[in-house]
Parts: sequence; C-alpha cells; structure tokens
Amino acid sequence: MRLYVDSNYVSPYALTAYVSLVEKGLAFEVEPLDLARRANEDAPYARASLTHRVPTLIDDGFALSESSAIAEYLDEAFPRGTRLYPGGPRERARARQVQAWVRSDLMPIREERPTVVVFCGTKRPPLSSAAQAAADKLTTAALAWLDGPREHLCGDWSIADVDLAMMLQRLVAHGDPVPAPLAEYAHRQWRRPSVQRWIAQTRPPGIDY
Repeated sequence: MRLYVDSNYVSPYALTAYVSLVEKGLAFEVEPLDLARRANEDAPYARASLTHRVPTLIDDGFALSESSAIAEYLDEAFPRGTRLYPGGPRERARARQVQAWVRSDLMPIREERPTVVVFCGTKRPPLSSAAQAAADKLTTAALAWLDGPREHLCGDWSIADVDLAMMLQRLVAHGDPVPAPLAEYAHRQWRRPSVQRWIAQTRPPGIDY
C-alpha cells in the first residue's frame, strides 16, 4: 500500500488516513507530495488520483482519495486490527456525522487557526468574532457529545476522535480558551501512539500560511 500525503505533513485529512493505516496494523509506504509546486497535478499522480487530492491511498491498483472514505474502506476491507468505526448503527452514524461536520463547517477556525499552529507552533492574532462564535459552537457540541466521564466520542475509540481532537487542537495548541474537559480530551487523543507517529514526522522549517 502507498499513501500520498502533503510534504509538510500538516494536512488534517492526511493525519486521519495515516492513523487509520497504523491502527489497522497494515504495512504501507508514505509518499509526500509538494503541493506548493502543484505536484498533485503532475501527470503520473493525476492518473492515479483523478481528483488530484491528498491523501490518496493506492492498494493493489485501487486508488482512493478523501480521508473518511479511506478510513471506511480500511475498516471494511481489513477487519483485523483496531476497529475504526463503532459497531452500533447510531454510534457509527454519530462518528460519521462528526467527521463530516468538522470538514464542512467551522471555517473561521480553520482559516484563523490553520494546522501549522498545531504541528509547527505558529502563532496567529486573537480570534475574530466570527471565529469565536465558531469556537463556541464547537465546544458546545463537543461537551454535549462527551457528556459525563466518556474518554471517547462513541464509547470506544474511533477515528472520529482524531478528527474532533484535531479541530479542538487548533484552539488548544494555540492557547485559546477551551473548557478543561475538552482540552484533556484533545491531549488524550494526541497521546495515542498512532497519532504520535504522525506528529513525529519531519517537517520543513519555516512552514507558515
């Protein structure tokens, strides 16, 4: 298997796909692409990944992009290893809801707290009113989902915990106010060995955007 990721190792979606492969215990190679020079549009890659996006997984000639699709494929095709999605239909639906939500909403947070604040320690100005409103929406929802002494979003760990923790880490890592239970949840997910393997990737110096 081969997983194509961004060469800066800061994509939250590449993180999800990478962690999914590690949790499944699968052997794979990582192929970084320099998105700044539009390597994802080079002919060899464009033929494999018709959407020209990263991450893309290549498994025995089968090419698949979009991190949530990759995670679902791995969970179904390789049932051994850590289960990536909950077994119950409601819990599984909740995990997929959270993944879809953090990818499609909360744009002010994603714009004002890009992932370089998490992986590279970059600092940004205080949150705008729009970003603060998005942060309030995020924390309100996350507190409701994690109500009580729940260590994970859906009871047992799932890949959706990585996605939710990633969004929270945009605030936590930057030092923005976050309720203590959510900060601890985000830190707990970040200490997971599969996530730590991604964090330990070597990143080029001076990344900032």
